[in-house]
Amino acid sequence: MTTPLACVRQLATRLEERPSDLDALLDQVAERPFVLLGEASHGTAEFYRLRAEITRRLIEEKGFEAVLVEADWPDMLRLNRFVTGDSQDTLIEAFDDFQRFPQWMWRNDEVRDFVLWLREHNASPDGHVSSGGQDAATVGVYGMDIYSLHRSAEAVIAYLEGVDPEQAERARRGYACLDHRGDPFHYGRNVAFGLSPSCEQASIELLTGLMNKASDYLDSDGRRAAAEQFFAEQNARVVVNAEAYYRAMFGSRVDTWNLRDEHMTDTLNELHYHLIHQGRKGKVVVWAHNSHLGDARATEMGWGRQQHNVGQLARQRFGHRQVLLVGFTTHTGHVSAARDWDAPVKHRWVRPSLEGSYERLFHQSGLDRFYLPLESDRADPLKARLLERAIGVIYRPETERASHYFRASLPAQFDGVFHLDETTAVRPFDMGDAWEKEAIPDTYPFGV
Repeated sequence: MTTPLACVRQLATRLEERPSDLDALLDQVAERPFVLLGEASHGTAEFYRLRAEITRRLIEEKGFEAVLVEADWPDMLRLNRFVTGDSQDTLIEAFDDFQRFPQWMWRNDEVRDFVLWLREHNASPDGHVSSGGQDAATVGVYGMDIYSLHRSAEAVIAYLEGVDPEQAERARRGYACLDHRGDPFHYGRNVAFGLSPSCEQASIELLTGLMNKASDYLDSDGRRAAAEQFFAEQNARVVVNAEAYYRAMFGSRVDTWNLRDEHMTDTLNELHYHLIHQGRKGKVVVWAHNSHLGDARATEMGWGRQQHNVGQLARQRFGHRQVLLVGFTTHTGHVSAARDWDAPVKHRWVRPSLEGSYERLFHQSGLDRFYLPLESDRADPLKARLLERAIGVIYRPETERASHYFRASLPAQFDGVFHLDETTAVRPFDMGDAWEKEAIPDTYPFGV
């Protein structure tokens, strides 16, 4: 019987920094329209670089048309305008709307390099982009997160002011109950405790009205007008779902994780069909954390907490053979992460992975960096429920087992995994005094 360690060594393709490193993954993609690329942390440079390299090949060789990431819709829309030639921003100015914690997730050198490549790709003869609008062959970048309640409401009003001033005034009145002066968290709390009226009905009516009047808002520049209408409709959807999300934070019956990932999946669906309506194929690559993109039914999220995620919902909505789920893992290194929510980003040392984890198994293989396909029956020896690490924007190594590990069955969770044994931290634009590299103690691992 093949052991898990032998299975890894037999199936893995070592990464040799050659173009052929990604051939096995590209073969798995085939004609699938959805490729979901994860990450085991929000602050590991190699994860960003490798996702960018994969995405470049998906765009150039497989005809992918959009990149959808774990960021807010209006923030990423400013970057989208930059990469599609519809902006006067400089490269760095295009990132200025990323002001909400954790800014370093997108305001970093690795994302900057990919954005610059994408703009140059779109400006090439094959990209056909020209100043003033997005061409049918242009590749855009979009956000799928749910947190931009107030900014999305403001964007809807701004759009309506240009196409329907009367409806814009209705939107101002309808969104007034969101209390734009405060944090969305406070809105949810005040509604939950009866201190403020709910904006639920108003936000739904405004989204419905925007969609019903879409044909009235299209001008002679049909493609551009359709894109701007789609951007506004998506902002209105964010308002509907974010309003429900912040109210649910104070309820007991609705899981906010599920609401968030349902919104992300809906955004993927809307973007897919928007591209198809443009006469394209609807091919989208997604960047988000492993915890969002690995099928939740193969983890503790689904087994015990009744949570679902984008990976699971995408497989259920589009079909298992239409979606490729790819995870990323590491054994040790450094990561950009905070100690607490809204705290400064720090350059943290990632402790070596725990015994009984997939990461430790991969480290023990001695292969260092590799791609491991998981779709065939040959991966069955890896089905045992092992630990798997997840570092988000917060890293607390003092409670690592409780804070950062969960059990999973990897072949059911992902279709393939990249393992990079030792990794480095993304380099934020705004490092601050706290971003000082955390040293590995001389006494590690003996503690004396």
